[in-house]
Amino acid sequence: MKRFLILQLRPETDASDAEFASILDKTELSQEQAHRIRLDRESLPEKLNVSEYAAVIVGGGPGCVSDDPDEKSPLDARIENSIMGLMPQITAKDHPFMGCCYGLGILAAHLDGNVSKKNFGEPVGPSTCRLTQDGMHDPLTAGLHTVFDAFVGHKEAVQKLPAGCVHLVASDPCPYQMIRWGQNVYATQFHPEADAKDFEQRINIYKDHGYFPPEDAQSLIDICHAADVTQPGEILRRFAQRYG
Repeated sequence: MKRFLILQLRPETDASDAEFASILDKTELSQEQAHRIRLDRESLPEKLNVSEYAAVIVGGGPGCVSDDPDEKSPLDARIENSIMGLMPQITAKDHPFMGCCYGLGILAAHLDGNVSKKNFGEPVGPSTCRLTQDGMHDPLTAGLHTVFDAFVGHKEAVQKLPAGCVHLVASDPCPYQMIRWGQNVYATQFHPEADAKDFEQRINIYKDHGYFPPEDAQSLIDICHAADVTQPGEILRRFAQRYG
């Protein structure tokens, strides 16, 4: 059976390990079914063929594709270039792909979409999302609650739906919470792998990274633990079930 390629971007080992554990938990994949690559530590194999994998999952990270190239750190630039280098294969083959948060920016940028910090950034915490009409019929979202909460936290966002994409999930603060290109290429602005414990950890790790005032950290942690977030994990489970 083909493995899932899981690409991670977080340079903080505790956050990266927790994210990987959460992806395995939500997808119900075993470690043997996953090929994990931490792009902060290693490069992609030369001549990587995505068809050798059942699907590709890209985790979140502190980088922003819309930042001025001259202002990106060498690490952020290398990680972004690695993933962008895979996207022509992904879309040409319509290969199963799930981009989580940062992965939405990557997909939209590859499709020449408008990704920026102009509008639709969201503070760390739960965001109330809703299925669109197309979302009510997509294999990954059909039958979910039409309104549900998901964990978010992002500075940039897709400003306009890229050409050829289907809009699946929206919210009032951020219209493009989940999209699909072709039949198998998906991306979410929210974090489908995350639970309240994950976000508590990320809040503590990233409290000085500009996502929120550091003094708000504890109140944001309390808000996350009070939220009822279950549907996003089901989306990730369906993705793995469909393509595994």
